[in-house]
Amino acid sequence: MERTAVDSEAMERAAVTPAWELLLPAASAPVRQRGRALQSALREAVRTGRLPAGTRLPASRALAADLGVSRGLVTEAYEQLTAESYLRAGRGAGTWVSGAVRPADGGARDLSAGRPAVRVAFRPGTPDLSLFPRAAWSAAHRAVLDRVPHHTLGYPDPRGLPELRVELASLLTRRRGVVADRERVVVCSGVAQATTLLGSVLRARGATAVGVEDPGSAEHASLFASAGLTALPLPLDAEGIAMGPLLRSGVRAVVTTPAHQFPTGIACSAGRRRALLDWARDTSGVIMEDDYDGDFRYDRAQVGALQGLDPEHVAYTGSVSKSLAPGLRLGWLVPPASLAGEIVERKRTMDLGNPVLDQAVLAGFIREGGYDRQLRRCQRSYRERRDALIRALDEHFPRTEVSGIAAGLHLIARMPGRYGPAAPFLRRASEAGIALRPLRTGPADGPDDRAVCLVLGYAHLAPAALADGIRLLSEATRAGR
Repeated sequence: MERTAVDSEAMERAAVTPAWELLLPAASAPVRQRGRALQSALREAVRTGRLPAGTRLPASRALAADLGVSRGLVTEAYEQLTAESYLRAGRGAGTWVSGAVRPADGGARDLSAGRPAVRVAFRPGTPDLSLFPRAAWSAAHRAVLDRVPHHTLGYPDPRGLPELRVELASLLTRRRGVVADRERVVVCSGVAQATTLLGSVLRARGATAVGVEDPGSAEHASLFASAGLTALPLPLDAEGIAMGPLLRSGVRAVVTTPAHQFPTGIACSAGRRRALLDWARDTSGVIMEDDYDGDFRYDRAQVGALQGLDPEHVAYTGSVSKSLAPGLRLGWLVPPASLAGEIVERKRTMDLGNPVLDQAVLAGFIREGGYDRQLRRCQRSYRERRDALIRALDEHFPRTEVSGIAAGLHLIARMPGRYGPAAPFLRRASEAGIALRPLRTGPADGPDDRAVCLVLGYAHLAPAALADGIRLLSEATRAGR
């Protein structure tokens, strides 16, 4: 009996030391905050596993003496954490760390694309984030905080802040020829959410599949899959989506990038535009127009949006991801009137609307001319970079055919046959730390396919970096010539 009492006393003294070390900062908190700080520190120690399950805590009197606080503070902390199941206690049995708590994983992974571990990456569709207008955006943000009424900070209209919808309607009408009724503009978290919203409504109406361009954006398939729809690949020809496969597919919804197809760079011809609209009218179908880089035209006049020709059969989508930054997660959807109500209701249940302050900042930025200035700045910079890439290809890979250069943030480079086959060319580039995206030119490239056809993004790289990257690519692949 005497040995048991001695062992128990030793265990309690051993528990005092780690508890004292963990809780000492809380004991130094201001008097009025000390009780809450003590509870928080003890809770965190249990949650992180520093006080593991089964640890016996010192008696309240002993811990209070060690920490230099009142016994009442310790007793109250024990009682509160026992009520929350962090601790357990029994009459005459002491206080123990409960087994109900499982330590949380302390790490936080970054799942964003980030920077690749390569020397140079010719990633298509990536803007130069250093061009983001930080000073102008900050000024617009301060102006919004100064003037926004308190009631505006409540749950917003699921379509978006009225003042932003007004500005977007004007902008899209002026720059892209969209028939944009401000009552039908829906502010979204980028084109990704617009795609999911449209897919969800189509699925609710009985659709099972949506036609997508092949080759095209890989994201479309996964986004429609999340809405319960199958993405049916439809081949392209020189004018856009090939009409024969579309007519035979039986789908009544299709996604297209008519202004500048991704990744081929094809601009949908006038005849193909008419054919697509005839198909939509004849089948009561829906065309989703992804105008992902419609604002960037360099050597020819802008092509107006397809939606402007028939707003009741075309759902128009776009965003600021290329013009400002993808991290803002701001985009828009202008649906046909027949789908608008269902899309707005689905938006309401999905997220209750986008952040109000961000919407207000964008509205002010557009209204004060900042957005137009940003587009002009980006166009100048991206044209310069496109030209630098073409010059570098001409110097290091003579007789390379380039296409899709009149618009967008990437071009297509078809290398002369002597640079093939494609597989070893791409392998040597990868070994040299150069990230490339090949353009798939058929259902499957066979082992004898010698074509090297690349989708080269240039917007995110400075002219000097583009020239250096193409030089490095030439040196890395020289053995294959």
